[in-house]
Amino acid sequence: VQALDISADALVVAAINVERHGLQDRVHLVASDGSEKAQGTFDLIVCNPPYVNAQSMARLPLEFQAEPSLALAGGKDGMDFIRPLLACAHQHLSPHGVLVLEIGNERDHFDAAFPWLLPIGLSTSAGDDQVLLLDQQQLKLAPC
Repeated sequence: VQALDISADALVVAAINVERHGLQDRVHLVASDGSEKAQGTFDLIVCNPPYVNAQSMARLPLEFQAEPSLALAGGKDGMDFIRPLLACAHQHLSPHGVLVLEIGNERDHFDAAFPWLLPIGLSTSAGDDQVLLLDQQQLKLAPC
């Protein structure tokens, strides 16, 4: 498992959890902005990127305002991080690999930004369109 994050603080917490569960030989933590430092190909990529659009960022409830904006702010439409991720994700997936992507309440923005993609909405306690599944073959269609 490669666990990538841009936040040094998040990686410190992840390292505590890796050690606590004795996974040092199986989980490798990498400081990376997106997938730029990912090595190899994967059957599964799970991503919880910053996806909150600018208008929603301005109205976040207090409990979310305590979070670093780096973890939440996704630009005007919430897709700033997701665009480059999807452009190159197929290069990191095996031929039958999938990407599981959390987009929260940004499904309309996602569909507007990526009209050629036909993701499968995964059912969660928050709804059916907040976490999406995309396969490697579909992601090959994204402009890189």
